[in-house]
Amino acid sequence: EVGIDRLISEKVFTAAYPLHDGPFEAPSSTVDPESLSLRQILYQYWARWACWKKYQPLDHIREYYGEKIALYFAWLGFYTGWLLPAAVVGTLVFFFGIWLMLVDIPAKEICESENRYIMCPLCNICSHWNLSSICITFKAGLLFDNGGTVFFSIFMSLWAVTFLEYWKRTNSVLAHRWDCSEFEEIEERPRPEFTAMAPMTVRNPVTGAEEPYFPKTLRFNRTLTGFMVIIIMVTVVLMFLIAIILYRTILSIVISRSQNAFFIFSAGRIASLTGSVLNLLVILLLSRVYTLLAQILTRWEMHRTQTKYEDAFILKVFVFQFINFYSSPVYIAFFKGRFVGYPGNYHTLLGIRNEDCGAGGCLIELAQELLVIMVGKQLINNIQEFICPKVKSWWQKRKFQSKQEEARKTDMQLPPWEANHQLLVCEGLFDEYLEMVLQFGFITIFVAACPLAPLFALLNNWVEVRLDAQKFVCEYRRPVVERAQDIGIWFNIMHVITHLAVVSNAFMIAFTSDFLPRLYYRYTTEGSLRGYINFTLAFAPESYTQNNTMCRYRGFRDHKGHYLPEYFNLLAIRLGFIIIFEHVVFFIARLIDMMVPDIPEEVEIKIKREHYMAKEALAENQSLGQKVFLEDTDQPLPELRHRHNFQGKTHSARNNDSLPLPRDTDSPPPMLTPIPEDKHPS
Repeated sequence: EVGIDRLISEKVFTAAYPLHDGPFEAPSSTVDPESLSLRQILYQYWARWACWKKYQPLDHIREYYGEKIALYFAWLGFYTGWLLPAAVVGTLVFFFGIWLMLVDIPAKEICESENRYIMCPLCNICSHWNLSSICITFKAGLLFDNGGTVFFSIFMSLWAVTFLEYWKRTNSVLAHRWDCSEFEEIEERPRPEFTAMAPMTVRNPVTGAEEPYFPKTLRFNRTLTGFMVIIIMVTVVLMFLIAIILYRTILSIVISRSQNAFFIFSAGRIASLTGSVLNLLVILLLSRVYTLLAQILTRWEMHRTQTKYEDAFILKVFVFQFINFYSSPVYIAFFKGRFVGYPGNYHTLLGIRNEDCGAGGCLIELAQELLVIMVGKQLINNIQEFICPKVKSWWQKRKFQSKQEEARKTDMQLPPWEANHQLLVCEGLFDEYLEMVLQFGFITIFVAACPLAPLFALLNNWVEVRLDAQKFVCEYRRPVVERAQDIGIWFNIMHVITHLAVVSNAFMIAFTSDFLPRLYYRYTTEGSLRGYINFTLAFAPESYTQNNTMCRYRGFRDHKGHYLPEYFNLLAIRLGFIIIFEHVVFFIARLIDMMVPDIPEEVEIKIKREHYMAKEALAENQSLGQKVFLEDTDQPLPELRHRHNFQGKTHSARNNDSLPLPRDTDSPPPMLTPIPEDKHPS
């Protein structure tokens, strides 16, 4: 740490922060809005819960907090507004699933089958079970697994592309209005920590000033070391994932051995739900540990500017968080139940039979996992953001209670710097962005499994905007103003997530959903779904028969366990669907990208006009300077102006009483001869 941060860490200062513009609450009496301070305006028209339906005063936020915080709230408001059509369409798809529950023919076949389909045990110590027992679970699965989810997956993929394209336009408008379009290329200065710790300097070819420099080779080696640490932490996450898989399997076995009929029947569901909750706790714990580790690694890599430092830190943490949060849903969506085998030839992991999908299928388990992780994390975060700042603020004020009591006795108010010192330290925007971008991943990558995800995200974000506004206006000390021209690497991360979402939804519809098997059955039969359940169930091999009971299991196999031609036909259809789905969606997304320019036409015209006027002014200034120079050559110049010939005129320059011309502090120092004390003895 250097500068004021080092002085604070060494207890020279207690804290350092800009002061707020007085209290945030407006006077009780009716006053003219123009007489309110900027902080009171932000509270009155932005941070209160009653303002939930109003637009955010972005120019006021920028004036009070700077461009970086203003861009975050601009992006959050823009994202929340775009969630509205996605939530409406997702809710309609969900209602379509409710209607399908009532009229679906396979659901009726299951519910009316009684003892017709005796299913093979789901674990080694489990017993046979009737397919009719999953009537309610199967109908609930139709809420998430129906033809509407295919349309909704395509819709959300195109929605994500369009959202990012229009955000680029909005960002360019705000950056131009706030005069920060070229901040990173021209205006951004090196970080103070980098300036103090860099081992060498180099002359900037643009400004000509000496700037601190860190060798690129050394930084690359350090970055590579940090990448190896990321791989180790990702391995730890995968180890915890395997442990949770084994936990679910073992818990199912333990519950199945109990004497309670309800627990025996719900063993798989209880194991799956408790495994999801346990996975959420592990996720939150590992997130804290790795975030601290990523801060140390990024500081060690010695990035020149604050933007590059934050981008490197964000990338490290997000790669880890991506694996941390999405590993369990990815396992359920694409791997669970795929490598089970068949009765009499089950595959095992560490001596335990591989985990199979529950009686209701994998998609309803995926929806449950998403709701637990996504909604559970949002609830925990909102509770933390609502309660923790108030508890911390109460504790902070309690520490300074003696000073408050003294001020009350003397009928004096605390000085503003002491009143602000009782507020909480602003922790930055990283956690806010991370929460929203992870949410963006959930509602795009796994939207085929949960059409209600955009609705939950919309409700959460309406609360999130006001919670964040209240924290910054009422609970936090005023942060130091920071400039920025965009939301940084978060945009690139969302762009990658958008492409992953297309691939993920294609594979999910093809291999996890029943959409294609139903379509294939309709095409190969009379066009009805009657008999579909019997079509998807295979008979167990005769060698597996227990107690003279012939059982069924899901699969397209014959009596010996060999794949039927229908399996290979479906496999070809699934792979063809993936290719067609991806190419169609990416083609339409590319068309949207081409049709929507990144910069609006009016802003582009303004930028071109500004560049033209700057060139005109520069040319006029050069012409005027040349004219003045030609006029001055006819007059004798003072000796001091001939700095390039000062060797022959040193004495006359010393005798001149005129002051030296001021020198630009950013320009390199003149070549001065060493003073006698610096000369080495001959």
